[in-house]
Amino acid sequence: MILIILLISAEGGVLLFKTLYILKPRYKRLVDNIFPEDPKDGLSKSDMEKLTFYAVSAPEKLDRIGAYLAERLSRDVVRHRYGYVVIAMEALDQLLMACHSQSIKPFVESFLHMVAKLLESREPDLQVLGTNSFVKFANIEEDTPSYHRRYDFFVSQFSAMCHSTHEDPETRTRIRVAGIKGLQGVVRKTVNDELQAIIWEPQHMDKLIPSMLFNMQDSEDLDSTPSGAGQDGDENPAALAESCFRELLGRAAYGNMNNAVRPVLVHLDSHHLWDPNEFAVSCFRIIMYSIQAQHSHHVIQQVLNHLDHHNKNTPRVRAGIVQVLLETVAIAAKGSVGPTVLEVFNTLLKHLRMSVDFELGETSRRNSSSSVSSGRGKESEERIVQNAIIQTIGFFGGNLPDYQRAEVMMFVMGKVPENLSAPLLLGGLTSPWFQKSHLRLCPQVTSGFKSKSMAAALPPPFLDPLFSISLMEDSELRQLVLEILHNIIDRHDNRAKLRGIRIIPNVAALKIKREKISKQDVAFMKKHGQQLYRHIYLGCKEEDNVHKNFELLFTTLATVTIELANEEVVIDLIRLAIALQDMALGSEENMPMFIRCGINALVAAYLNFLSQMIANPPFCQHVSKVIELRNLDAPYLLPEHIFRDKCRLPESLDKEDRQLYFQTADMAECLAGPGYNAERLSIPYIPQVTGTNAFHGSASVSGRQAGRTGCWETRSRMLLKFQLAEEITFETLKKAIDTTGLEEQEREKRRQVMEKFQKAPFEEIAAHCESKANMLHDRLAQIFELTIRPPPSPSGVVSISAGHTQHQSVPIYEMKFPDLCVY
Repeated sequence: MILIILLISAEGGVLLFKTLYILKPRYKRLVDNIFPEDPKDGLSKSDMEKLTFYAVSAPEKLDRIGAYLAERLSRDVVRHRYGYVVIAMEALDQLLMACHSQSIKPFVESFLHMVAKLLESREPDLQVLGTNSFVKFANIEEDTPSYHRRYDFFVSQFSAMCHSTHEDPETRTRIRVAGIKGLQGVVRKTVNDELQAIIWEPQHMDKLIPSMLFNMQDSEDLDSTPSGAGQDGDENPAALAESCFRELLGRAAYGNMNNAVRPVLVHLDSHHLWDPNEFAVSCFRIIMYSIQAQHSHHVIQQVLNHLDHHNKNTPRVRAGIVQVLLETVAIAAKGSVGPTVLEVFNTLLKHLRMSVDFELGETSRRNSSSSVSSGRGKESEERIVQNAIIQTIGFFGGNLPDYQRAEVMMFVMGKVPENLSAPLLLGGLTSPWFQKSHLRLCPQVTSGFKSKSMAAALPPPFLDPLFSISLMEDSELRQLVLEILHNIIDRHDNRAKLRGIRIIPNVAALKIKREKISKQDVAFMKKHGQQLYRHIYLGCKEEDNVHKNFELLFTTLATVTIELANEEVVIDLIRLAIALQDMALGSEENMPMFIRCGINALVAAYLNFLSQMIANPPFCQHVSKVIELRNLDAPYLLPEHIFRDKCRLPESLDKEDRQLYFQTADMAECLAGPGYNAERLSIPYIPQVTGTNAFHGSASVSGRQAGRTGCWETRSRMLLKFQLAEEITFETLKKAIDTTGLEEQEREKRRQVMEKFQKAPFEEIAAHCESKANMLHDRLAQIFELTIRPPPSPSGVVSISAGHTQHQSVPIYEMKFPDLCVY
């Protein structure tokens, strides 16, 4: 009886089950059929084909299919039946790949819900499985954009997987690779969708970018594992993260650059990656090569702002940021750098000044304390910052077009204070320190500078302060100025052939390149030639000149001869050389014997070069004769001897032996042929203050005195002319006609004036100037009193005598009226 009941019950249960199965909707039956009894058997292909055909035929059922699959997958995940989970995800993937229609949107929501369930689990296999399905979904191009879909959860979850700290290295690598692939899928799915611009918001970029950088930075640990050796690009987290990083930056628009670059800077700060900065440099190389070229200046701007934020950080951190800026500038220099050219220089010059200030502050503290080693360490670190800034500016400027280089040079010189003798305010900076740091920029900016005209390459706003610095009492500053002039003047790269001051036996063997001087350069030399000669003249007599100064002066004279010398300039240069020789032999100059001999050696080397350049045989013969006699009797007057380390200096120079020196009359006779105005050689060269450079800058003592002398000479001539205009007599005219000896008198008078202003005390000079000014004012008052008088009045004039006021009437017939007022 019981058995019959059980059989009836069993048959009823089966019947009931079959009845319930038949009553199920068709899509549920098709979904159930794809799951085998044993999950090891895998997905039933024939049943999957039926389900796919049904989904394609009735796309309105896709959302229900997806919801039912999600329900089964959630139940299997909770019950740890991972085999069925794999089958469900495989079915979802095939449905996604097969169905492309408007109705796929609700199905995608179910799919993403199932992927999220897998990612939330702690099983690495399920996380990898969900990630792979999401990547397949990301590669599907949807017909219409999604208005409401968000990927916030996936960005957070994939970023967390990128930072996996699983104990097993192999598992950790799998999870990290899956996280990076997931982020790459999010990027591909969102950046092309105009409605998904939210992915560029800071809250997402602050998770995406650091996750990629973390894996790029952490590649060393992965390489040290046994499995890391055989990993290809798809399984190497560092390589995969770099590929994703490049892809993300390549899709960034202008408005998104800030959100993309800022997390990189924050990551480098947080992980202290500026010192050492190899990883930072590699990151910004990737950035600059990945972004669109027109966005390069935005990255440079970001790094500059970051440098401003770290202006009080350690020197090595600042140096690391500057070196990163150098890399970005090096890549962007030949492309579009936009409006940031001068801003780059302005910011870097500001930090250069701050670095010099820090260095001097540390030096002063070091001198006041006993800790010498720490002070040296700080000083060397600040020098690292300064060298990095100078290298960055030089490289950036060196890749700019010529017209921008000229602007940059004027901009740099404009940052040097005009009153060079006054200390700067920051930390008591002295002028040479600050100027040296600025001038070290210009040789790099001007390297390879090829300007068609000197007027464009050396405009007055740049030339005047440059020449002022050339008279500073610092030999290194003067060397920097000369190097800048060489870079600008030498347009045919002849400096390497002229390196080293020496007597060149055969100038033709150097194969010097030159062209005929243009009209623009002729006009430039007429306008600024005297200014150039003056600063060469005054630069030779500085007492701290060393061998390198004389070498650079020789190169300057030689390059001017090659590039800018016509017949008139050649005569001026010879007059300058003779004036230098006379200055070295003069007794009124308190120059060391080394400087006197060095000037004579410079004159010999230059006249030897000049005589061969102009190819004048008599001139060459005269120069060679003097050099031969010096070799025999006075070798210390030649560069090969005087600039040796152990050259014996004479106690005095034999001025009477005329054969040892170049004679003006002999050279004038050699140049008496056509083309040269040899008569001008008899006019002695005197430094003239021209242009706006009269009192610009902190020149040396001799430069300042020469400037004052020139001004007072001009004023003296004006007063002399004024007196002569008053006393025009027969004797005056006779003296004016008789010009014999007038030049000698003028020379003597100039010498006396210069000697007075060089050696007289300051109080005496001030009193002399005041008396001259008072005399001028008195004379002007007399003139005004004679020309400006009140007209006579019939009512009389008022006179004061003995303290009483008296009115003296003027008769009407004695008054003198203008002719136009008389009828």
